[in-house]
Amino acid sequence: MNITGTIDAPLTHDPQKLAPMTSSTSEPSGSATPDVSTTGANASRQNRTREMQLIPEALARAHMHERRREADSERQAVRLVTARRMQRRAERVSLRARRALAMAVMH
Repeated sequence: MNITGTIDAPLTHDPQKLAPMTSSTSEPSGSATPDVSTTGANASRQNRTREMQLIPEALARAHMHERRREADSERQAVRLVTARRMQRRAERVSLRARRALAMAVMH
């Protein structure tokens, strides 16, 4: 009993032992796309690999940029709060000085 394999269940999985593909007689010659070199495919695959390897770097760079912007914003907010506090303190000191001057002039 000589059973040959099918496409879905080949007799062997070893590519060296598989029968070479032959063109169909019902298919006119030249209808199939010509053989192409795989250098273009390999190059695009290599580019994708390189781009995919650079994705974490780009994400880390964007994350650090965002963190730096948040830190700058936080520092600016702290400076603004400090400046307002100092302004209120200066206004209170100025009011105290005016009162002291008015008291000195009255006596």
